[in-house]
Order: sequence, then structure tokens, then C-alpha cells
Amino acid sequence: MKEFDYIIIGGGCAGLSLAYELDLHSKLKDKTLAIVEHRDEYKRDKTWSFWKVSPHNFEDCTIKSWDNFTINIPSHLKHVDCKNMPYQTIDSGLFYQKIIDKIKQNTNIYFFKNINEVNTENSFIFNSVGDTIDNKSSLWQHFSGIEIETSKDFFDEKIFNLMDFDCDQKNSVHFFYTLPFSKTKALIETTWISDLNNTSLNDYDIQLKDYIEDKLKIKNYKINYKETGAIPLFHPNNIKKLNQIEIGTAGGMTRLSTGYTFLNIQEQSKYIRKNIENIKDTKIFSIERKYEFLDNIFLKVLKKNPERMAQIFYKMFNSSPNTVINFLSNKSNILEDISIISKMPKWVFLKQLF
Repeated sequence: MKEFDYIIIGGGCAGLSLAYELDLHSKLKDKTLAIVEHRDEYKRDKTWSFWKVSPHNFEDCTIKSWDNFTINIPSHLKHVDCKNMPYQTIDSGLFYQKIIDKIKQNTNIYFFKNINEVNTENSFIFNSVGDTIDNKSSLWQHFSGIEIETSKDFFDEKIFNLMDFDCDQKNSVHFFYTLPFSKTKALIETTWISDLNNTSLNDYDIQLKDYIEDKLKIKNYKINYKETGAIPLFHPNNIKKLNQIEIGTAGGMTRLSTGYTFLNIQEQSKYIRKNIENIKDTKIFSIERKYEFLDNIFLKVLKKNPERMAQIFYKMFNSSPNTVINFLSNKSNILEDISIISKMPKWVFLKQLF
């Protein structure tokens, strides 16, 4: 079997982002890379969204950007201006196509479907496949969404709805999320934060149909696209191995309180690229430790007080938009952290420290 300088296990967002970053900056001119990915073809299967707090390589894969959003709970609606940090949505199909078209031109990059096809003995491995199989009792952000197209103009494409908590919570945390791409087209998702043991929450198709037809009052529409997923709100248990580091969600790039991952992956990829020549001796890239500490407290509160979370999320946005977005995007300073913490119910959070 052929040997490679580098091996990427998992050719999803993290694996391809890293391969693209290395190739773009000519780090594979005299090095070989194997990408191990089981899928037969790349097509749109996910939608990645985030506030643009830092530059990235995939502006041309953006479906839409917004400067305004809303968040609502029963009887209350809040409008938020985010023009300083627009909210972007990436089409995974365009993302995959851009990267595949680029890296296939490099004869030092190879694709395999199974790790057993590759000699790993002398390679440095970047692993994006985390072990989460036995963690159904932990918290997950699980969701299903459909892109619908209406027969008449319906949506205000200049503003999106980040969280609509005016829905059945079933003793969990539940909200709907609407991204209008045009006046007639939008992605609408039902999102739960809970463990994966309660299968009564998984009737996603019924939830979406009822929300669209009863809440939004849309009767005539067609479904263009569907996606379903589950994001672990915990870090996978990784066994440390010589000559291997974890990337993407497997490497702790998911923000545990929000599920946001895409921009963290881009920053991790840039960090690895800058340090690739000495990667064996380089400190592992991680999200700043204060966020892990705060997120763990937040998730303990969520698990024990799911009925309070809609109000907590809503009140968080009483801080300035820049403050909240910086906090949710790992860019906040100490004053912004204090501003966010001050909006939280003190006693509920303090109890989780002890």
C-alpha cells in the first residue's frame, strides 16, 4: 500500500476545509495527502450558517446574507440589527464543488473510501470522525429542515428568524428557524436541544408541516430540499494517539452552547496550515477555555431547567447586538462576557457551580 505524508480521515466540512487550505497555500507541492471518505458523490446535504466575524475562503458559496433578524417567545418579538456582522448561509453543495474542483488538480492528493486501503504507519493523521455512538443520553442539537418554494411572494428576504420559541416544548428546548433566501423561497427548520432517547420528538415532518401551514399560514408550496442532522453538545472522547490530531467537531470545534462550528473549522484549518511544517510539536488549536467553562454551566442549566431556556435566550439579546454576536462567536472580551452574564438569572446559574 502507498504511504502518504498526511492523511485526512473524513472528507466532510473539516476534512475538505483543511485540504483546501493546505492546497491553496502550496503546502502540498512536495507532500502527499490521502483523504479517506466513504461517500460516492458530493451533493448538497447541509446548510452552514454563522455571523461573519472573521474572513473565510467560501464567500462565493454563500446563498444569502442578512443584516437583521428576529427572535421570539410567546407574546414577545425582538428585532436585532446585525449589519456590522452579517449572518451568512453556505450551500454545502457549492462548498463541496469548489473544493473538489480545486484539489483534484493536485496530483499529490488522493481519495480513498476505506482507511484499510492506506498505509498509515508513517503518516500524520488529521481525524474528523469522532466517537459519539454511545452518548445518546448526552445533550444534542437535533433538527430537520426543508427548503420550500411558495407559489406567491410571501417572505421578507431582508430579515431572518433566528429562534421562534412559540411552539410545543415537550419539556425540552424547541424552536423553529427560518432563513428566507428570496420572497418565495426559505429554509425552515425545527430544532430540539435534548438527549436522543426521547423518540417522540422525532416526528420532524409533522412538526414542519404544522408550523408552515398553521403558524405561517402557507398552504401552497413545494419542497425543494430536505436536511436532517444532530450536533453533539459535548466533546467526543478521543484517545490520544501519536502522530494524530482531531479536527472539526471531533477536535472540539463545535461551540457547545450553540452548535456553531463552520468558522471555528476555518480558523483551525488556517492554524494547522501555518504550523504544518512542525505539526508534531505544535500546540493543539482549541476554542478559548473560558467558553468551555461558560458553556458547560449553560448546558447544565438547560438540562435541569428546559422550561426557562426560551426566556434566557430571549433576554440574552437585551445586550447590544455586537456583544451577543461576539459572545456566541468566541470573539467577546471580558466586558462583553460580563454584559451577557448580567442578563442571566443569577441564582439558577450559580447553583450549577456547586
